[in-house]
Amino acid sequence: MTGNLTVHTTWADGTAQVALQYTGATDWFTMAGSPTPCPSEEESRELHDAVVQAVRDGAGAVVPSWAPREGTGH
Repeated sequence: MTGNLTVHTTWADGTAQVALQYTGATDWFTMAGSPTPCPSEEESRELHDAVVQAVRDGAGAVVPSWAPREGTGH
């Protein structure tokens, strides 16, 4: 997907689900690679930021390989 997109990340029970929609549209699309293991809600926010950056970089609609930042204790 390309264009003006909205990213939505939901965390529950150790799993993050990431979906995209064309901004202003009603349909949501699950990103390839989602759901993905994610140990905490805080880390799901970091994952969300990584997905947003991947979309901005044109990395395609795939949840990027992700791991918590070193030194965060997670």
